[in-house]
Amino acid sequence: MTVSLVVQRLAALSGATAVAAGAYGAHGFKNSDPDDYQRVLFETANKYHFYHSLALLGAARCGKPAVAGTLLMAGMGMFCGSLYHQAVTGDPGLRKMAPVGGMAMIAGWLAMIL
Repeated sequence: MTVSLVVQRLAALSGATAVAAGAYGAHGFKNSDPDDYQRVLFETANKYHFYHSLALLGAARCGKPAVAGTLLMAGMGMFCGSLYHQAVTGDPGLRKMAPVGGMAMIAGWLAMIL
């Protein structure tokens, strides 16, 4: 199995997870205040999850798919994961991972230039 195919399959799984998380957010937070910080965190995480799932599809076709795919996946895990965690549990314990994840996602986009 080629690295491009692995990254493409990760993109598909990530996209499916983003859809499931979006559905959870739409229904799980429907009775909350629209200005509720946890809801905003969840929506932000879900939006970036979707965008970077699509970016993984592009990463599968770039010159260095393993580098770009790894950076994007790590970034999504740290950025989106920490926001999802805080939104669902109310625990801000992982929030310091978000900026690191954001930088990894930026690096993943830049790695697609290679």
